This record gives sequence, structure tokens and C-alpha cells, in this order.
Amino acid sequence: MQNTDVRDAEAQAPPAPPAAGERAARGLPRSWPLLLLGAAVLPGVMVFAVGRWSDGQALEAWRTVCLAVTVQATPFLLLGTVLSGAINAFVPDRVFSRVLPRRPALAVPVAGIAGVVLPGCECASVPVAGSLIGRGVTPAAAFAFLLSAPAVNPVVLTATAIAFPGNPAMVLARLVASLVTAAAMGWLWLFLGREEWLRPTARHTGHRPGHSRWTEFRRGFQHDFLHAGGFLVLGAMAAATFNVAVPRTVLDTFSGSPWLSVLFLAGLAVLLAVCSEADAFVAASLTGFSPLARLTFMVVGPMVDLKLIALQAGTFGKAFAARFSTATAVVAVVCSTLVGGFLL
Repeated sequence: MQNTDVRDAEAQAPPAPPAAGERAARGLPRSWPLLLLGAAVLPGVMVFAVGRWSDGQALEAWRTVCLAVTVQATPFLLLGTVLSGAINAFVPDRVFSRVLPRRPALAVPVAGIAGVVLPGCECASVPVAGSLIGRGVTPAAAFAFLLSAPAVNPVVLTATAIAFPGNPAMVLARLVASLVTAAAMGWLWLFLGREEWLRPTARHTGHRPGHSRWTEFRRGFQHDFLHAGGFLVLGAMAAATFNVAVPRTVLDTFSGSPWLSVLFLAGLAVLLAVCSEADAFVAASLTGFSPLARLTFMVVGPMVDLKLIALQAGTFGKAFAARFSTATAVVAVVCSTLVGGFLL
């Protein structure tokens, strides 16, 4: 009985503080006071450095470019996400399958042209394409719509016209190059694609019976706007940093060569992942590059970027995303070069 009371008292007693050797054994470094001091001082040093730099012209130019791109693009991003949410909530999926021809080779260009009148952002086009395939639409036509819808819809073309005032050739070149790329990729999949590469997962799009359409519209709009808006801000910050921080000699190295400038902005479009409703304003801010290179930026971006590759991998499988994204990037660069060289 006495031993039991002793054990209970020991269990209730607070644990003794660990010794220095035990602290070291648990992974706490001996220099932890210096690390703690550095963690306390370093943020203050960074704030002081930023405050000193804020008086310079570089940061002033950075803020101007970032704010200008964001303010110009936000209304078009808002309109695009409203239309995308309305189509998702109020337009049934069967509408897409009924308007497409039965022959796959003819359904591909029709699906690409449908993107002109049925706007949607990149994030929405991937699950819509998966839903169309699940309802019997040929994958080639669904992929043509996936690529064209975020690239040639009225909101994107209007934003391009405002971002490049007095330059209707840029709007026409973007429309033609994007449509040709979407159709080419649809036909390429039709003749060379394999079913084992495509593993679509069940993902709902459109109205669900028993649910309020207005609630679905609100939720779809809220998700698309917040998601795309975050990428817009990041893209504007990246464009401002690119314009201010990159040395002029580096820009001259790429912009001075027609081929290097095209490839450089194509890769930049993949990395920045700017929403298609806003990428024209980012492209317009890259004044050191040729119109052909900026056209390539606007054609590649809505079709191939980091977030789209991730969405395609999650929806159709990694094997499909690796092959389709690589082929789309190559075809988009080639089509932009050919169309831009003729129209610009």
C-alpha cells in the first residue's frame, strides 16, 4: 500500500527540467542563444533595409508597375470569373455534346471555336474537359476546348485590345494562333494519342440536381476569383520585379535575339502562371521584347503553366500531363511564330 502511494506521488509530480546533455541529445543545438538573438534581430534589419530602399527610385518604379498591372487587369478578371461561374451553374454539360459533330475530325475545330463564345478560366476548363469525356465527347474535341476556352474568349480578347491600344493585329494574331494551336493539339491527340495515357477521374462540373444554381454560381465565382486573383497578384509582382531588378544587359541578351526572346517569354509564361484574363497586361508591360515574343507569352500562358500541369495530372494522370503539356508548349511556340511572323 505504501509503495502504491509513492508511485502515485511520483506520477503526479512535475517532470524535472532536462539537463544540458539531455537538451543536446534531443536535438537542441548548443548555440541556441545566438540563433534566438539572430531570429530577433534579423527581421528588424530587413525592415530597416527595406525602409532605406523605399526611398529609392527602384522601389517606386516597382510599386508603380505592380499596381498598374493589377488595377488594369482586375475588372477583366472579375468579368471572366463571373461568366465562368454562370456557365458552370446554368449551362448543362449536354449542350456541349449536342453541338459537336459526330465525326471526331470535325468536332475538334468546332470545339475550339466554341471557346470563343463560351469563356472560362484555365482552372475551370480542365474539369469541364474531364466531364465532357465522361459524357461521351471524344477526348480530342474536349482537349481542343480545354485549350481554346481560356485563350480566345471575349473577355480575353477585349483585355488584349485594351492592353495593346491601337494594335488590332495583336488581338487577331492571338485569336488565330490560339485557335490553330488548340485544333492542332486536338488532331494530334486524335491520331497519336493512346487510351492508356488517359485516366480521367470522376469530377463534377455543372449543376447538381437538388442544389441551388445561385449557390453553385456564388461558390464557383468565389473560388475562381480568389484562386485566379492570387496568381494575378503574383504575376504582377513578378512582372514588376522583372522590369526593375533584371539588369539591362540580361534583357538585351534575350530581347536582342528573335529566337531567344520567344523562348524566354514562353518559359516565363509557364513559370508565372498568370490568369488568361490578365496576362495581356503583363505582356504589355514587357516593353523590352518584340511583339512576336509577347504574342508567344499570351498564347503559351493560358495553355501551359505550372498550375495547369498540376490540374491535368490530377484529372487525367501524370502520363497524360507530361506528354500533353510538352507537346502543347512546342506547338504553341511554333504556331505563335508562324502566325505572328505573318500578322505582326
